[in-house]
Amino acid sequence: MGCDTGTVALPRPRPAPAADPWLRRLRPGPAHPAAGAARVVCFPHAGGGAGTYRPLATAVAARTVGDRPHEVLAVQYPGRNDRIREARVEDLRTLAAGAHRAVAALADRPLVLLGHSMGALVAYEVARLLERDGTGPAHLVVSGAWAPSRVRGGTVHLRDDDGLIDEIRRTRGTDPRLLDNRDVLAMALPVVRSDYKAVETYRHRPGPALATPVTALTGDRDPLVTVEEAAAWAEHTAGGFRLRVFPGGDHFYLTGHWPELADHLVTAPPRPSGRCEVLRPAGAGLLA
Repeated sequence: MGCDTGTVALPRPRPAPAADPWLRRLRPGPAHPAAGAARVVCFPHAGGGAGTYRPLATAVAARTVGDRPHEVLAVQYPGRNDRIREARVEDLRTLAAGAHRAVAALADRPLVLLGHSMGALVAYEVARLLERDGTGPAHLVVSGAWAPSRVRGGTVHLRDDDGLIDEIRRTRGTDPRLLDNRDVLAMALPVVRSDYKAVETYRHRPGPALATPVTALTGDRDPLVTVEEAAAWAEHTAGGFRLRVFPGGDHFYLTGHWPELADHLVTAPPRPSGRCEVLRPAGAGLLA
């Protein structure tokens, strides 16, 4: 299985810190939130950092309705950006356990979890832990990701540096100029390799389906994830399920569709119906 790298975690302006080292606040919530005002918690892709979701926080702000603004936070995994001095975590469930301890403290308000690629699997495992606590999220949105039962494993993390760079190029999510900068690569490749290992060694443990409704988003030209593998997320929820397919979208389709992604975060989740709700854009801003 290929894993995603996309925009690797390079130095950039730091998001405002939250109270926990695992979280970064990208858009503050209201001082006195109205009933139903949600918190959106975003989980980055392999090699990525919390700042990846800054454009999404802006898009969510533009779609806030009335007196129910959404606070937007992102998880910062260890071993990158402002956590660069911490040991990297190469086990996906260990990542999920650390994130869960931080996210659980936010469950006094409705939670919407969003993860892209590796982040989708981490978010799913966090959702399982939250449901175990009795504080399951209101909605899980997974993007560019294999359903947990469809993760195929892989050996990309065992390749030499050139082989890892080839895989990064294949995902088409990183500026090619950065891949020619050896100083940047010396900092980024260890992070990417560790994240690949976390995904490629992950094996789904059977258990009850989530009660949380799930929306799966994918591009129909994703070189890593097929539409069928994304649709299989329906097997992991007893709540509502929605599949949105972006025509022409590759693995990092979301960088050109932040407003549409924000729409899925701020609108009502799918309701249980016994069928898969499939949305395919019929044109710019339209759904068939």
